[in-house]
Amino acid sequence: MQQKMVVTERDCKARLVPAGNPATIPKGEFVNITQDLGGNYTVTWRGNMYRIDGTDAEAIGRKSLNLSFETPADGNIDEKQVWEALESVFDPEIPINLVSLGLIYDVTIDQNAKCVNINMTLTAPGCGMGPVLVGDVEYRVNMVPFVDEVKVELVFDPPWSREMMSEEAQLEAGLFF
Repeated sequence: MQQKMVVTERDCKARLVPAGNPATIPKGEFVNITQDLGGNYTVTWRGNMYRIDGTDAEAIGRKSLNLSFETPADGNIDEKQVWEALESVFDPEIPINLVSLGLIYDVTIDQNAKCVNINMTLTAPGCGMGPVLVGDVEYRVNMVPFVDEVKVELVFDPPWSREMMSEEAQLEAGLFF
């Protein structure tokens, strides 16, 4: 993608790359869009790099990702909706979702505490985007009805390998022969 300078149309939630710290880019600021993979945007602003979630894309003049869920009548967190939210999170360097990449190891739901616990890994232990991916997971899973808290733990046992990817993801990445 060719870099494109835009002006924020409203205050925009973002996360500092690679630390993942939350930030707000005010309305009327010039930002440079440097990447738009997997429905999220990487921008530079005031000399720093930020990640803008696709659900906030209209703040930078792009079409927003509409991630919405029906509210379960029983008042419980729907595990299928949690997985749907996880499937909407994409690796920032390759446009394949984290579930298809095999990065989500475990999801448990504590209905009483309204908490979703997620064990996930990274493609490499030293991946600098780890905090940003954790932030993406927390942000998207928090959109599921009745979720009050998301706890993400990065684990590296077992170590990730490409065999953990779905066949579709391996095909998309050019790794399936």
